[in-house]
Amino acid sequence: MKTIGVLFMAYGGPDSLDDIPAFLADIRHGRPTSQAILDEITENYRKIGGKSPLLEITQRQAALTEARLNAGAPPDVHYKGYLGMRHWTPRIETAVQQMIDDGVEYAVALVLAPHYSAMSIAKYFEKLDAALAEQAHPFVYTPITSYYDHPLFIEALARRVEAGLAKMPADTLVIFSAHSLPVRIMEEGDPYDTQLRETARLVAERVGLQPEQWTFSYQSAGRTPEPWLGPQIENYVVELAEKGYKNLLSVPVGFVADHVEILFDIDLKAKQAADGAGVRLDRVPSLNDDPLFVAALTDLVREHTRMPQ
Repeated sequence: MKTIGVLFMAYGGPDSLDDIPAFLADIRHGRPTSQAILDEITENYRKIGGKSPLLEITQRQAALTEARLNAGAPPDVHYKGYLGMRHWTPRIETAVQQMIDDGVEYAVALVLAPHYSAMSIAKYFEKLDAALAEQAHPFVYTPITSYYDHPLFIEALARRVEAGLAKMPADTLVIFSAHSLPVRIMEEGDPYDTQLRETARLVAERVGLQPEQWTFSYQSAGRTPEPWLGPQIENYVVELAEKGYKNLLSVPVGFVADHVEILFDIDLKAKQAADGAGVRLDRVPSLNDDPLFVAALTDLVREHTRMPQ
């Protein structure tokens, strides 16, 4: 029996309000966080239930994908899934150690974020490579670095847009969004923005939206002095209101699971801005453990499985 490891990597999130200082310290590589920012972020998490739901959702995504992989695997092949978080527990380093302990010699590794950037996806693989470098007998792996145009991923998003629009007036404008990154990535030739806009275009095309029926924005910009990609969605909804739009449908295509950037930044912060501007803002449900998204992950792993000879 050949065992193929599947390493699912995600950002991570605090398990409780008490975890937030350590979580932020990890993200900021030990740089201090001001009390004002700490208090603000703690309050944000309090408003969404006092913790991040990301771990539980990611565990379901991994378990369902593993089950689907094994259901269609040859008799002599067994897939085993592992979960590693970039900024919280269970960490990527812990997952690597478990894989080594389990005797994994070959794996497929992917990040539960569909769009590549040197500032995001590449950092996960750097952590993975660093962890493997510490091992006397590291496994080899095939990376999946992006899947922004995978047909099943596009279909899963399109179905959500269709369902969302069915509950909205005919004049609704669809706003696709993703986590912002510093503007300098554009000058560096990073594919992040291009991949995101292609995902939005493919979903809009599948739904049958005309160019004037959809738009694109960023959200959740970092707290640094340098400029970040925009427009930011909470500002953009106000601009759209000023242009006469009354009904908006949020489709966060850069995320595949609920976490604070969805539950607070869109559902509370952007929604509050929209309410203040007199416009309706609804959001489509996140993919989470949607069967079509699980099918997309399964297809990706199978496609990238290349057992060493």
